[in-house]
Amino acid sequence: MLSSIWSGGQALISIIGLAVVTPVVAFYLLLDWDNMIERIDSWLPRDYQQTIRTLARDMDSVVAGFVRGQVLMCLILGTFYAVGLLIVGLKFGLLIGLTAGLISFIPYVGAIVGFGLSIGVALVQFWPDPFMIGAVLAVFVVGQFLEGNVLQPKLLGGSVGLHPVWLMFALFAFGSLMGFVGMLIAIPAAAVVGVLARFALRQYLASSLYAGHYKNTNKTEGLE
Repeated sequence: MLSSIWSGGQALISIIGLAVVTPVVAFYLLLDWDNMIERIDSWLPRDYQQTIRTLARDMDSVVAGFVRGQVLMCLILGTFYAVGLLIVGLKFGLLIGLTAGLISFIPYVGAIVGFGLSIGVALVQFWPDPFMIGAVLAVFVVGQFLEGNVLQPKLLGGSVGLHPVWLMFALFAFGSLMGFVGMLIAIPAAAVVGVLARFALRQYLASSLYAGHYKNTNKTEGLE
């Protein structure tokens, strides 16, 4: 019992500390952001300054695109779930649908929470009518199909410049390495890695390692 109390107390202190520290840190980061960027920029090697700036802008662009796409996807899913549950006639359908959509930024959590709440209310409200319970189930099945096959590839994949297959691989890989936290950061981290990988590929294709002999041969033939 003492061990459980100790663990629960530590968790509560961590949550309170996070709730207090996060706004303070965010405030000072926003206040000093321009000065921090200027200071870091002054430390960059002069010969590679422009290249590093370009990479940083590309990373900022893909992460911002991910955030915009994620917010838009949550709004679309919340609207779909809310309207679908209202059409079915589920009590508290608007609240449940909006909640499920707004927490869909956490992989699988939004669908699981919304589905569990909806089925629980449906069993109380519609029992023993299997058709109406099945209609509630169908709303979430269609919502998950849209999220996995339309919204994520179009909104997230297009905004971060990654193929849907790479997005799925990133979710599985980061989830296996870091668990739940890994799934949260998988897509933006993969987008940043994608920016670096594309830059490395461009450098390789423009180097003599890629076409050194072929390039020199063409120059010799042109002179002849």
